[in-house]
Amino acid sequence: MVLKIQNLTFGYTKKKLLYKNFSLNLKKGEVVSIVGPSGSGKSTLFELITTNLKPLNGSISSKKISQIFQDPYSSFHPTYSVLNQISEVANIDRYKEICDSLDLDVSLVEKKPHKLSGGQLQRCSILRALLMKPDLILADEPTSALDNITQLEVMKLLVKFLDRVGILLITHDLNLAKWCSDKIIELSEA
Repeated sequence: MVLKIQNLTFGYTKKKLLYKNFSLNLKKGEVVSIVGPSGSGKSTLFELITTNLKPLNGSISSKKISQIFQDPYSSFHPTYSVLNQISEVANIDRYKEICDSLDLDVSLVEKKPHKLSGGQLQRCSILRALLMKPDLILADEPTSALDNITQLEVMKLLVKFLDRVGILLITHDLNLAKWCSDKIIELSEA
């Protein structure tokens, strides 16, 4: 198991719970998607998994995590090259090999973020996440800022690495979730 959540209970107030006795197991090689409207607790679940929030009850255990964020432009500093920033958080020895797997030209990671398209920069986000050698990737709407064709390309690239990781995906796109997920959890508005 790369993620085990048992009987999670959480709410920002005790009268209005987002989760009550919620449980989830995720293994390497699996994609579990969390879908639901804004305000249903999707991003809150990631905050709980990364221990930025504490549950009222229950337990969460996970192996090594890396994240892919919704907006690739805000997840990279604008004044440093992408490769320089990745090297601050991960070993970059194998970056050229992973760039090949991501259909990402190696020269692009040597540029500053504003020189790349949204799709290229999101591939760089995936590169950074993979180079951190996680067991679990938390992907928060990783394709929502991209056009439909690029969305599908990026997700196809991400699922190529399921031999190494498990993926917990937040998405509003039920069709995307159906395409790539082993399990879909639909949250309703709180």
